Amino acid sequence: MAVLGSSSCCSVAVVGAVLVLVLLLNGADLCNGGKTSTFVRKVEKTVDMPLDSDVFRVPPGYNAPQQVHITQGDHVGKGVIVSWVTQDEPGSSAVLYWSENSENKKTAKGKVNRYKFYTYTSGYIHHCTLNNLMYNTKYYYEVGIGHTVRQFSFITPPEVGPDVPYTFGLIGDLGQSFDSNLTLTHYEHNPQKGQTVLFVGDLSYADNYPNHDNVRWDTWGRFIERSVAYQPWIWTAGNHELDFAPEIGENKPFKPFTNRYHVPYRASNSTAPFWYSIKRASTYIIVLSSYSAYGKYTPQYKWLEQELLKVNRNETPWLIVMMHSPWYNSYNYHYMEGETMRVMFEPWFVNYKVDVVFAGHVHAYERSERVSNIAYNIVNGLCVPVHDQSAPVYITIGDGGNLEGLATNMTEPQPKYSAYREASFGHATFDIKNRTHAYYSWHRNQDGYAVEADSMWFFNRIWHPLDDSTSV
Repeated sequence: MAVLGSSSCCSVAVVGAVLVLVLLLNGADLCNGGKTSTFVRKVEKTVDMPLDSDVFRVPPGYNAPQQVHITQGDHVGKGVIVSWVTQDEPGSSAVLYWSENSENKKTAKGKVNRYKFYTYTSGYIHHCTLNNLMYNTKYYYEVGIGHTVRQFSFITPPEVGPDVPYTFGLIGDLGQSFDSNLTLTHYEHNPQKGQTVLFVGDLSYADNYPNHDNVRWDTWGRFIERSVAYQPWIWTAGNHELDFAPEIGENKPFKPFTNRYHVPYRASNSTAPFWYSIKRASTYIIVLSSYSAYGKYTPQYKWLEQELLKVNRNETPWLIVMMHSPWYNSYNYHYMEGETMRVMFEPWFVNYKVDVVFAGHVHAYERSERVSNIAYNIVNGLCVPVHDQSAPVYITIGDGGNLEGLATNMTEPQPKYSAYREASFGHATFDIKNRTHAYYSWHRNQDGYAVEADSMWFFNRIWHPLDDSTSV
C-alpha cells in the first residue's frame, strides 16, 4: 500500500507539474498576442498584367462605354451613381434604366468632363445619378445611348432597418497584377455572395509608373468593370490616390481619383469627397481620409464630431468605419503611420461603440482584439493597449495583390492586441445576420473559393455586447 501510495503521489505531482507548465505556456502565448498563421505562401514577385491582357480589353464598337462602375448615390440607398468613359467623342451622358419586369423606362441625365495629367489627356468621363429607386429591386441600365449601347444591372439594398441581413465584400490595395486578378476572381466566386464591396483604398497604383502613367487608371477601370458595373463599390481614398507630383507640375492632390470616382459626400453634409457616410441595410458606414487634415478644428474633425451624434443604433445597429492607414498594425511596414489619427479619434470610437474598423495600406492581413489605448494623458504613463469591450475590432485588409508585393516582416513577439495575422493575398466578407450577430471571414487566394482562413462571429456592441474574442 505504501508503494502504491507513493506511486499515486508521484503521479499527482507529475500531472500537477504538467498542468502548471501548460498554464505557463498558455499565459506566455496570451502575453505574446494571438495567432501568427503558419501558412507559408510561395515567395514570388508580384507582376502587373501586361497592357494586352484580356481583362484590359477595350469593348468593341464606336465610342463604346468602358470602365463602367457604380456606387451608392445618396445617403439611404435609393440612389446610384453610374460612371463610365467614352474615348472617341463625348457622346450622351444619359442613362436609360428600368426595374425588372417593368416596361416603364426612365432616363437620367448626367455630366461629362475630362482632365489632363502631365502629357496624358483622359477620355470623356461621365457621371449620372439615378434617384428615388425602389428598395430591394433589380434594375437594368444602359449607357452609350446613340452610339454603342451597353447594358448592365444592379440590385438596390433593402430598406434601412435594424434586422436587415446584408453581406459586404472587403477588398483593399488591389492594383492590377496577376494576384489582383486572383483576388477579384475569388471574391466573385465566394459562396457568401457579397452584395456591395467596401474598398479601403489604393486602387490602380498608376503612380508607381513613370510620370504617374494615367493609362493605368484606364486599364484598372476596365479590369474591375466585371464586378463594379453590377454592384456598388464604396470608395476610400488611399495614399496611391494622391497623385501629388510637383516634379512634373502636378500640384493638385487626388486629381485622377476625384475626376473618375464620385461619391455622395454632400448627402452627409461633408465638404469634401474624402470623408462621408452612408446607410445601407442595417449599417451606418463612415469613410475617413487618412491623407486629409484631421486635427482639431479641421473640416474632417468637425464633420466626424457631428456625424457620430447622428447615428441611430435603433435604426442602423452596425457602425462600421473605413479608412486607409491602420491604427493597430504589427507589421514593420507603415508601422505607426496611423498613430496621430488614432490619438485624435479613438476616444470617440470607444464612446460611440464602433463595431469594426476596416483599413488597408499594409499589404497583408491582420485582425485585432477589441482594444483601446485612450488612458494616456502625458503624465500617467498609461500608453499600452488594453482589452476594451466598447472598442472596435480593427481589421487590416490591404492584401488585394498589387505590384508592390506582400508585407512579410512582422514585429516580434506578436503584440497582445493582435488576434490573427498572415502575409497572404485575399479578401473578406462581413455577413450581417440581424441586429445582434454578424459573421466575418477572410479568404486567402491560395485556397478554394469556400475556404475560410480566418473567421469570427461579431456581437453587436449595442444590442449584444458580449465578449466575442476568438482568443478567449
